[in-house]
Amino acid sequence: MQDFVKLLGLRQRREVVGRSAIFGGEHFVLEETDWYLLNLFRLWWHYGISFLRLQMWVEEVMEKFMRIYKYQAHGYAFSGVEELLYSLGEATFVNMTQRSVAESLLQVGVTQRFIDDVVSAVLRASYGQSASMPAFAGAMSLAGAQGNLWSVEGGNKLVCSGLLKLAKASVIHATVTSVTLHATEGKALYQVAYESDKGNSSEFYDIVVIATPLHLDNSSNNITFEGFTPPIDDIQDSFQPTVVSLVHGYLNSSYFGFPDPKLFPFANILTTDFPSFFCTLDNICPVNISASFRRKQPQEAAVWRVQSPKPLFRTELKTLFRSYYSVQTAEWQAHPLYGSRRSLPKFALHDQLFYLNALEWAASSVEMMAVAAKNVALLAYNRWYQDLDKIDQKDLIHKVKTEL
Repeated sequence: MQDFVKLLGLRQRREVVGRSAIFGGEHFVLEETDWYLLNLFRLWWHYGISFLRLQMWVEEVMEKFMRIYKYQAHGYAFSGVEELLYSLGEATFVNMTQRSVAESLLQVGVTQRFIDDVVSAVLRASYGQSASMPAFAGAMSLAGAQGNLWSVEGGNKLVCSGLLKLAKASVIHATVTSVTLHATEGKALYQVAYESDKGNSSEFYDIVVIATPLHLDNSSNNITFEGFTPPIDDIQDSFQPTVVSLVHGYLNSSYFGFPDPKLFPFANILTTDFPSFFCTLDNICPVNISASFRRKQPQEAAVWRVQSPKPLFRTELKTLFRSYYSVQTAEWQAHPLYGSRRSLPKFALHDQLFYLNALEWAASSVEMMAVAAKNVALLAYNRWYQDLDKIDQKDLIHKVKTEL
């Protein structure tokens, strides 16, 4: 993503400092201060060296995962998620998609209390799921909580619109309904049918990339696959619903143990498993931040983002806010429901038919989708030009060193 931002001439948004805390339903189980050393002392006092063991575990995973950028720079691609993970971390990475975060962290000496208080809060904020989710996705989420997250000035959507414009793509504004296999002179040809305001139509393509999640529980919007032998029927699965509510109002600081709102010090609130009706609460900033911008004081009306597993009832909104002017809600299937799938999907569904979102079943984030997109582009290229030595190669770490 950083390469895309540089390519498009965009800039990272200036961050506005704000303290975070983890709420346990009745009180805050952990509070951030303005002093780094004091934060470390509090972590050590409450949880011993668990936070160091967690950091070492995450860094080990990320160090191996970073190999993917070197592999892709040399043109290597993978036909399936399992093949990609094995090339990075061998059987360890593959097994991490079957073992839970909690199990993996307990094995390296992280305490159950730290998992319940801190790790679970981070996973609820990222995926809306618990520490029973797979360890690999959990490690990616915890890596993002290390304080190195960033956003694009003007909004992250500028990356997508900018890349689309840079590619000079011909965009058809329609909804794809089916992909049908045809054969011409021994080569696969794919008929893509779609619906638009102008009616139904279809086009033929040599290469097709599906870059959208295929939901098992939302079949009315899914793509059907026809004429394939064996049939393509094992890629749809369940996704985790997420609701984001943007509330312009006055925070009810008393609910969090601060009767005087002027004394409420936090801009970001994570939660443990309780309370269950919301996952995170953030005092958000505009996508463009001027030099004179400041956060609203806690007693002032501000825009808060509430992430929850379900739409908030009026009583729940009144629990979090003394009063509010407006509420805007968005609900979507945000992430795979981890643990609902037994095997990892393939990127290659057919000769030149690819499923980019397969990688979401290992971990889901914007950066992971960028990695998946480049893998699919390389896979399609290598298959088209029959450069099979660049696909699903073993022991790549040594091959790449030899090429250098």
